[in-house]
Amino acid sequence: MKNYLNFETEIKNLEKELDKLKDPYNQSGISKVETENELNNKLKAIYTNLDPWEITLVARHEDRPKSKFFIDNLFENFIPLSGDRFYGEDKSVIAGFAKFQNQSVLIIGQEKGDNLESRIERNFGMMRPEGYRKTIRLMQLADKFKIPIISLIDTPGAYPGVGAEERGQAEAIAKSIECCMNLRVPTISIIIGEGGSGGAIALASSSRVIMFENAIYSVISPEGCATILWRDPKKMLDAAKAMKLSAQDLLDLKIIDEIIAEPVGGAHRDKNLILENLRVSISKNLENFKNLSSEEIINQRKNKFLKIGRNKGFIDNPESLSALKVNTDNLSKILKFKNYYFLAGGVMLFLLFLFYFL
Repeated sequence: MKNYLNFETEIKNLEKELDKLKDPYNQSGISKVETENELNNKLKAIYTNLDPWEITLVARHEDRPKSKFFIDNLFENFIPLSGDRFYGEDKSVIAGFAKFQNQSVLIIGQEKGDNLESRIERNFGMMRPEGYRKTIRLMQLADKFKIPIISLIDTPGAYPGVGAEERGQAEAIAKSIECCMNLRVPTISIIIGEGGSGGAIALASSSRVIMFENAIYSVISPEGCATILWRDPKKMLDAAKAMKLSAQDLLDLKIIDEIIAEPVGGAHRDKNLILENLRVSISKNLENFKNLSSEEIINQRKNKFLKIGRNKGFIDNPESLSALKVNTDNLSKILKFKNYYFLAGGVMLFLLFLFYFL
């Protein structure tokens, strides 16, 4: 049974009508082709004019393809790895090594689950500290063996429970961000649904940040933002507009690097098409890193994040950002004359020795 969003009433009625027309005993004079064309036109009209709150609803759609779907269908020889070697296993994140077009990669996927039982087991995609520590362990392993890292982001946020806070949730997220920024291998993060708060940025501090067309990426949920700013969670539309959480807004702000087009009506309406679009994007981005050295990869990533928010600020030309370039002038001068300093000091000590003992 299909799940419809609250703005899809007309689509629901047309699809019900289309199902009736497929009945071989139906004697209606309405053409099936006409209804299909009307349905396609209605989908296009609605989905080309979504407001930020409607995009949020599409990003959270129950039938939207999840990380497990992409891992099962995009990668070969996937070997899941478990545990953080400190506390336990976090089933809200699937992680392990696999092959993508004959190239070894590390896959990290935040998984919400497909039904009530799996959603409870996966904690609705909300990672705990042990989940972040597991991914840190595996990212460091991938970095050691020069294996690219691909992350699939889909979470409402990190788990805010008491137990998670007691085990160091904030520290685990901070360490994960630090680890991501220091990796010397290519890292690609794809936001496939919700990219919520620190739970997302902990794995999305990547060389390339890519979003599905109807995904969202924000520091807080629209409901949470509305509750804090207006003390009214019903103002989520105003919050969603102000937060600039859609893919196009974030691309304009240069927070993300690319948008992957979705089928008309959302990724859940044609999973094979979105699968192929993602395959092409990953392949293209991995190819772009092949000729870069480790130093170029890490500097490119850090410069990318340093440029965010500076295009309309105090820096006239953010492309010439040089914050990462080490100013070695003074250091080189010290090193250049280091030997002379040691020599002069040795001579002084020798003269003092002669003066006192001879």
